[in-house]
Amino acid sequence: MTQMNLLAAALPQGVVQFLPFVLIIGVFYLLMIRPNQKRQQQWQSMLNNLKPGDKVTTTGGIRGTILTIKDDAIQLRVAPDNIKLEVIKSAIASVTTDEAAK
Repeated sequence: MTQMNLLAAALPQGVVQFLPFVLIIGVFYLLMIRPNQKRQQQWQSMLNNLKPGDKVTTTGGIRGTILTIKDDAIQLRVAPDNIKLEVIKSAIASVTTDEAAK
């Protein structure tokens, strides 16, 4: 008897048929869900570490320097005319200061 036949004989029939679905769900979790959770945690950490003077890029592609930080909003100074914009924190896509590049 082969090893697979021994495994199938030791487990009930319903478990053997259900096993491929469990493996697919496990692989799906490792390849899709876990990396997304890790990326979300990194982004949330970046938002929590923002400070005035940081240069940021919004999801809309606007680049500016943080002037003030409120609870859920950030005031940006946008070049070349030093226009002040207020955006919500969740609109910040990345920090582009030299410290972030290190």
